[in-house]
Amino acid sequence: MIFGIRAVIEAIEAGKEIDKVIVKRELQGDLSKELFALLKSQNIAVQRVPIERLDRFTRKNHQGVIAFLSAITYEHIEDIIPFLYENGKDPFFLILDGITDVRNFGAIARTCEVAGVNAIVIPARGSVTVNADAVKTSAGALLKIPVCKEPNLTAAIQHIKNSGIKVVAASERGAEFYTKVDYAGPIAIVMGSEDVGVSNENLRIADNLVKIPQFGTIGSLNVSVAAGVLIYEVIRQKEL
Repeated sequence: MIFGIRAVIEAIEAGKEIDKVIVKRELQGDLSKELFALLKSQNIAVQRVPIERLDRFTRKNHQGVIAFLSAITYEHIEDIIPFLYENGKDPFFLILDGITDVRNFGAIARTCEVAGVNAIVIPARGSVTVNADAVKTSAGALLKIPVCKEPNLTAAIQHIKNSGIKVVAASERGAEFYTKVDYAGPIAIVMGSEDVGVSNENLRIADNLVKIPQFGTIGSLNVSVAAGVLIYEVIRQKEL
């Protein structure tokens, strides 16, 4: 945790990986304008909150600004794809669209690491991030598997698809059951939040929309369980 306007600016300029920044709602002044411009240029998430919330984190002179350092260094999907191809590997990615529950994220990451998924892709905004709780829930998996935090998730998915990787999105609107799709070769699975699901723009990019059969009355599986089902269907087909 870093606090104080100048200290946060210096941390960003020094290349520190910032998870998010919270600022008091009334924050103004020339230095704060410099901070906001820097945050925008680096696509760092910002939350405006009451001063009382900042005071809960520290009673020291935070000047209305607190930044939280990331537990990891995020990777870039455009770097990982050629690296995998150059090493003769078929990319296997999991893309999380709007997942906000830290425990689900940690559980998904643990499954990904065990199953050999090459990277997890998340959006820079409106999503969970890799914090201490997520790392703990993942049993340390988030310290081992690459995580890419993309400023524009739709553009990232399109780049993945343009790189010769099949994109399969899980959706209740899926036209076929998940076991009916061919997952051979480079593959990326897209999972959405339990309440909203994968966004429409990302569904339109996907090569296939698949669903998991349901026989009970509850609306959907927990997203970490659903992700595990699809990940291991990929593994099953690749190992046959």
